[in-house]
Amino acid sequence: MNISGNTIFIPGATSGIGLALALELRAKGNTIIVGGRRADLLDKIAAEHPGIDAIKIDTTDPASIDSAAKEVLAKHPDLNVLVTMAGIMRIEDWHQPESFLTSAETTVTTNVLGPIRLIAAFIEHLRAQPDATIVTVSSGLAFAPLKVTPSYNASKAAIHMLSESLRLQLADTTVKVVELEPPAVRTSLLPGQENSEFAMPLDEFVAEVVALLEAQPDAKEIQVERVKFLRYGEARGDYDQVVATLNASDPHGR
Repeated sequence: MNISGNTIFIPGATSGIGLALALELRAKGNTIIVGGRRADLLDKIAAEHPGIDAIKIDTTDPASIDSAAKEVLAKHPDLNVLVTMAGIMRIEDWHQPESFLTSAETTVTTNVLGPIRLIAAFIEHLRAQPDATIVTVSSGLAFAPLKVTPSYNASKAAIHMLSESLRLQLADTTVKVVELEPPAVRTSLLPGQENSEFAMPLDEFVAEVVALLEAQPDAKEIQVERVKFLRYGEARGDYDQVVATLNASDPHGR
């Protein structure tokens, strides 16, 4: 992915990593469209950052995805990058089904079906572009589980394998597939995570991500240094130690 000259749609960019990444990519010379469910946040972003387009989208709703895709492509026919950022993370207790089932279903709908439906809505358009990129967003927890977030871990592992598979299938097209693999970052993904000493500061994370994109335009996976402890535990042969350390040190690993 080239670092500049793109038209980029980022559903799930009204806060956190999505918004911070949108602003950094805009500063690098890209046209940015952010998407989200809350009209008030979209209006605020558009007012505070002239030139950024903001489109309402609920990635859990297939009709909303289809409608937003039509609006994005009508306004921005040169769109060539889709970042499937939207996602949720829930703490779950799997001792009793009534305590986790609704959360698990919502997590899978948002984190797995959402990206699948987004890609389906844009893939024909992206394939027609001379140079296009799909950026998926998995997690370090795709490779080492946090015990209190089973559905989130599983959903991000699914995104990792989906990314691997799509990259193979789309190798005969102009569409690249890049997987972004965040560690814990100081956002509101979980309660209290914004101030967690175990989470990476948001500005540091996004700065490192953009630097990696700039330095490695052909990268398949974007991994800040901090996520490699989780990402490569199995390859290093210390997976059990990684899992134990993760669940002993994380404030939510109780």
